[in-house]
Amino acid sequence: MFSNYSTNPFFDEMFTPEGKPKAHYETFHEVLKRFSDDELREKHETAQLSFLRQGITFTVYHNNVGTERTMPFDFVPIIIPPEEWEVVEKGMIQRVEALNRFLEDVYDKQTIIEAGIVPRYLVEDNPYYYGKQMKGIKIPLSNHIFLAGIDLIRDEHGKYHVLEDNLRNPSGLSYVYQNRYVMRQVYPEFFVNHSVQTLEHQMSFLHDAILDHAPVKVKDKPLAVLLTPGMYNSAYYDHVFLAQQMGMDLVEGRDLVVRNNIVYMKSIRGLRRVDIIYRRIDDDFLDPEAFREDSALGVRGLMEAYHKGNVAILNAVGNGVADDKAIYAYVPEMIRYYLGEEPIIDNVKTYLLDKPEEREWVLERLDELVVKNVGASGGYDMLIGPHASKELIEEFRGKILEAPHQYIAQPTIKLSRAPAYQGNQFYPCHVDLRVFVMRGKTTHVLPGGLSRVALKEGSLVVNSSQGGGGKDTWVFKKKDEREDA
Repeated sequence: MFSNYSTNPFFDEMFTPEGKPKAHYETFHEVLKRFSDDELREKHETAQLSFLRQGITFTVYHNNVGTERTMPFDFVPIIIPPEEWEVVEKGMIQRVEALNRFLEDVYDKQTIIEAGIVPRYLVEDNPYYYGKQMKGIKIPLSNHIFLAGIDLIRDEHGKYHVLEDNLRNPSGLSYVYQNRYVMRQVYPEFFVNHSVQTLEHQMSFLHDAILDHAPVKVKDKPLAVLLTPGMYNSAYYDHVFLAQQMGMDLVEGRDLVVRNNIVYMKSIRGLRRVDIIYRRIDDDFLDPEAFREDSALGVRGLMEAYHKGNVAILNAVGNGVADDKAIYAYVPEMIRYYLGEEPIIDNVKTYLLDKPEEREWVLERLDELVVKNVGASGGYDMLIGPHASKELIEEFRGKILEAPHQYIAQPTIKLSRAPAYQGNQFYPCHVDLRVFVMRGKTTHVLPGGLSRVALKEGSLVVNSSQGGGGKDTWVFKKKDEREDA
């Protein structure tokens, strides 16, 4: 089954360099060996069909044409031992706390800028910085980040690094649940002797975190809604799933109206006051009076209601200034400045190309590095030097010289790999992990998260829009938790 499987020169999640399954994968490996080739093929196909039957799709846009696709699913899970997960959990809580304090600071006293730790221009010239719109707004719980999606990778030594912070509208939570659902349906054998932390009650933590942000003026049970751009949005399935699981109304901008600085939802019984909006619409489209005048997705007057403290918006407006790829380079310093601690999980080394000496160094080594547009996501406008043609490298050289502030560079890390079953065989594919951090009156980290896999052999890009797929992520219970169960 794995006779041709090679681990070197990468860190493999499942196998040691000698090709033996790691201790926490042994039971899974034993079960896997019992399947015949036909059984594996059949179960793999059943899993893909399960996603299709449930309508679990996302939209890929190319040349302004949208194509519906199902997320490819791979049944070899990423398994994380409890002691390793404990470190990840602490690292995520630490990082998101520092990022939240940074947001609170840059929209108020700006002490980190005055201290010379983060350059002023990186904040105030950032297209996602809304100093004017956010001036004087009191954020419930002083918490700008209700939900964060932090992307982690492992290097060739197995050490975790943060690749990216997603603090605006992190998506993918529904896929975590659907990956687990499909895995339990199609491969029940895998769960018999494994003490995997359950996802069952996690949605209640998310719902509680939402309700914790009710404006101070609200005395009764607050009404929370999930605001979606609509069915043509690439993450619409995510929106529908979360609203259903939390028992929240799924609304579009046209379903809401602002009267006397109070937000109401239109219903068959008349107008109902809305206290909390979990929005999945970008800042620019939220309110045509405060942002883009041509927005048909938002709600006119919403920002004024926000200013008056009559409604909470989650995540807060203006979070994009903290998950910008250039600001990313300063997060370890934020942790030291605000928390007085060393980062538990560090960044990938990052070069800021508006610094002349760093730009010069990078331009000489474009064929060795990864270059990213600070404003892009989803694997777009990115150069992976070792895999790029000379023409593409020269194209990026021109882009950097034209707008150096728009790009960062990072070393090409040997991303960890894990087995994936595709085309009737197992082969090693690069993986990363999106960890979800929920913050209300308390902070909670979803056990596991969304493991994404670059299913194109040799590819480093895990994004679903670029041909990536998903895996179930198991966090084993601690020994004392198993005994209690």
